[in-house]
Amino acid sequence: MMRIKLPNSYFEEHENSIRLIWRETLYADFEKKLLERAIKRKFRIKPTISAEEGYLIVDVENEEIERLITFLIQSHLGEFLRSRYTKRKVLYIHEGMNVPLLGYNAFGLIDRGTNLIQVRGSTGCNVSCIFCSVDEGPYSRTRILDYVVDVDYLLKWFDEVAQFKGKGIEAHLDGQGEPLLYPFIVELVQGLRENPNVNIISMQSNGILLNEKLIEELAEAGLDRVNLSIHSLDPEKARMLMGMKNYDLNHVLEMAEALINAGIDVLFAPVIIFGINDMEAEAFIEFARKIGAGKRWPALGFQNYVPYKFGRHPSVKFLSFKKFYTWLRELEEKTGMRPLVLKPEHFGMHKRRFIPLEFHVGEVVKAKIILPGRIEGEMLATARNRLIEVINTHAKVGEEIKVKIVRTRHGIYVGTPIK
Repeated sequence: MMRIKLPNSYFEEHENSIRLIWRETLYADFEKKLLERAIKRKFRIKPTISAEEGYLIVDVENEEIERLITFLIQSHLGEFLRSRYTKRKVLYIHEGMNVPLLGYNAFGLIDRGTNLIQVRGSTGCNVSCIFCSVDEGPYSRTRILDYVVDVDYLLKWFDEVAQFKGKGIEAHLDGQGEPLLYPFIVELVQGLRENPNVNIISMQSNGILLNEKLIEELAEAGLDRVNLSIHSLDPEKARMLMGMKNYDLNHVLEMAEALINAGIDVLFAPVIIFGINDMEAEAFIEFARKIGAGKRWPALGFQNYVPYKFGRHPSVKFLSFKKFYTWLRELEEKTGMRPLVLKPEHFGMHKRRFIPLEFHVGEVVKAKIILPGRIEGEMLATARNRLIEVINTHAKVGEEIKVKIVRTRHGIYVGTPIK
């Protein structure tokens, strides 16, 4: 009998398949019959395959069979890879695919003309917030695909951007979803910390996937701050806002304290929906003071709910930003907590030269479709070493098409196909 285990993974029984859990956030299902048939075809042996205590169990003893199974699983992992949280198919992007990591909003790097670079290693979220601006999470009605970028490839592109931007960069880990779903999050922080142009490493997170071991690893790797998305201090209301019945508010609050105890600063970032959680603002301020949040940066980053075209729209009234900032200033006066009206200088942010745009609005370019997009009718194309999100298209991967550029803001390129 053989007991097989692969690095950073474990096996589980799943109906008629063996499920490989890889780096906690991803999985791949392999049909038992297919594995058994491959062994029978090569070795003329009819084995029985199962999973037990994280190991893949084969009821024969043969090193060549073990090598075959390992090869089959590793070579087909990308084909079957899925997110444990969204259940969507995952495309693993690595250097050999020659996918540019500038130009697209969902993964890669984003430069908005400051010393802060957004770093997006993956897509997907473990919650379905009722106000989500991109309709993310397990209950998304529009997102059909997820991506994971190989960490070495992501760091290679980051280094090129950092050399252009210069010293004193803040690397901010965020994305269309939850950054902790990225399977190489600790390695990413370590790699960014080793970059001589990086001063600060920050991350956006809902905190659900944090635990004391991971916090210790992130602290040792060099994470400086977590912008923690907690939207209510009432457990029932928090579950409603997060769109998840099993949301554990107490765990996230405990992890906030654990972050601070580990030397990682915390900024609470509630989305305020007036009429639902605005009355909790003072409680947030009191809790932030109690646990010692905001040692190097502001402790609170209240956000005004804004309805987005492709997001979720709870039946609430949108408050103008003028009234929202008046509300924040009144909170400052009443509680003495400052600043609540946040400005770039509170985070050491300042303008830096943009990475030059490769296209201009209205330009027609010849581009090659290289990846499917995240929603129906979207594909990703490449030209001039940049990604272009092509919308309203039925093009297939491998096709070369003409694209009219309709958006270039912050180096995020959107185009429509033309004949």
